[in-house]
Amino acid sequence: MQTDIDPRNLIGRKAFDRNGAKIGTIDEIYIDDATGAPEWAAIRTGLFSRDAFVPLEPSELVDDGTLHIPFERALIKEAPDFGVGRHLSPAQELQLYHHYGLDTTPPQPPPPDHDFGNLADRDPT
Repeated sequence: MQTDIDPRNLIGRKAFDRNGAKIGTIDEIYIDDATGAPEWAAIRTGLFSRDAFVPLEPSELVDDGTLHIPFERALIKEAPDFGVGRHLSPAQELQLYHHYGLDTTPPQPPPPDHDFGNLADRDPT
């Protein structure tokens, strides 16, 4: 998802699943404690329904202002329910990552550059 969007501007927008079926309206945005980036959205799935947590990455905010989530509506509605308005614990986030089949391993640092310091026009041998 675009990272230059103010998360407060997402609240109230409509959300759709991978097939274009409406899921509901974005109720709350949850920010990652470590990075400060928006990580999860709570989607109100109906008038008397609960909120379903969805990952903002790899979701996409499209030009018409709607959020498109690359998962089936049924999977989204079956997401663990932690209630809204509270902080998500690391264990709860892990449950959500597993529910959506998302990678939970931290990004690996790039391999060391063994050619660092060699000049472009010189033979490294």
